[in-house]
Amino acid sequence: MGRKTAMEANLSEETQTTAAPLATTLDVVQIQAILPHRYPFLLIDRVVEITPRVRIVAIKNVTVNEPFFQGHFPGYPIMPGVLMVEAMAQAGAALLLREVEDRADKLAVFTGIERAKFRRPVVPGDQLRIEVEVVNWRHTAVRMQGTAYVGDKRACEATISCALVNRGKGDAASA
Repeated sequence: MGRKTAMEANLSEETQTTAAPLATTLDVVQIQAILPHRYPFLLIDRVVEITPRVRIVAIKNVTVNEPFFQGHFPGYPIMPGVLMVEAMAQAGAALLLREVEDRADKLAVFTGIERAKFRRPVVPGDQLRIEVEVVNWRHTAVRMQGTAYVGDKRACEATISCALVNRGKGDAASA
């Protein structure tokens, strides 16, 4: 009981005592209220766990109707690894953007992907469970460790970084 974990240390006193309680799960409509992504590029269907500034767990139901399966690969459909990393980033962005009051004016953009590893193929019918934990949280940038599972098998992992930028014209191009 004596030492705090790294995740617990990320929670500020202010968040613990004065923040209004937020939902700990999100459906796709609530996700769309936070993220700007839409079909076919919204890659999380549901959030099943959120600890503000610490951790998020999201679900992606992988179906045969996904547009990328037409060409990746005919006769042997596999979810592209880069889209698994994107799903991790979207989950992390949902965690980050929930903390931003003016999120309608912001975008969370990639600033780095490190140590990405792809452990097993993800195929139609799989349910991807995306777990993202905060490594370092700053006001306008976050570094996170993401892991995607199918059942209890690790499919993908990566350390991802993102930054908040203004949504105004030209800002995304400079990020």
